[in-house]
Amino acid sequence: MNRGLLALAVLMMTAGRVASSEPVLDSLKIGGQMRYYWIYKPDGTQPDAPLVFVLHGYGNPGKKQTWMNKAAEQHKFALCIPHGWKDPKGEPSWNVGYPFQKGWQVDEVASMEKLARHVQKKYRLSRKNTFMTGMSNGGEMCYLTAYSKQKTFKAVAPVAGLTMEWIYRTMEAPQPMPLFEIHGTADHVSEWNGDLQNQGGWGAYMPVPIAIGYWVAKNKCEQEQTEHIESLNKASGRAIIKHKYTGGPTGCEVWLYEVTNGTHSWFEDDINTGEEIWTFFSHYLE
Repeated sequence: MNRGLLALAVLMMTAGRVASSEPVLDSLKIGGQMRYYWIYKPDGTQPDAPLVFVLHGYGNPGKKQTWMNKAAEQHKFALCIPHGWKDPKGEPSWNVGYPFQKGWQVDEVASMEKLARHVQKKYRLSRKNTFMTGMSNGGEMCYLTAYSKQKTFKAVAPVAGLTMEWIYRTMEAPQPMPLFEIHGTADHVSEWNGDLQNQGGWGAYMPVPIAIGYWVAKNKCEQEQTEHIESLNKASGRAIIKHKYTGGPTGCEVWLYEVTNGTHSWFEDDINTGEEIWTFFSHYLE
């Protein structure tokens, strides 16, 4: 074993016992295939701290710096940043049923649940306070997780994510779920108005307002609060309309941040994305 690999092995063995100022690469074999992931426990993170999964977009393997790192450092929670496996096109991604993923036998929700249980135990993190956010394809995974029979992730926060039509038509979420979507109205990768004709090649998917409306109804939210704020980049011409749906019997809220003229991004030029997502998740800490 060369010195670089030896150093990496040592880091992997010790990462569960010590916090770090930088994310550490680790792995777990799931279904006979190695799942790599970055784990970030900021210095000062306590045992049983919350855990947030951060899922990358299509074709972009998980990077150790994400829109959640600063918030994790500030609030002392841990991040797990998994790498998607390669799909039939050879791209690292999440299996959410795109047409070109047909025949790809990967149960992503089960895989993420298994990884979460492993990370919770190895790194002494909370089994109760585990959440998921994701960008684009990772956002679709958030929706698929919310619709699935799983008991691991308490709330999800997709960024520029979509509800695929097949999910909307064929699945029924087993229980209410807190959900927070951030989406730009000028996003031409994940169209605000949907793509039911599959003109973009990603498969048919629902308009964002309809996708959010499903969860407003599922959570039986009775109140809507709307707030208009300027983008942090005031010269951009963008603004954010914050829709907050509350008042449901289970306390599961739905938030939608509508970024007017916003394109396909993390929106960090417009809002403090990580801080906003953590504020949402923190409502559900036990």
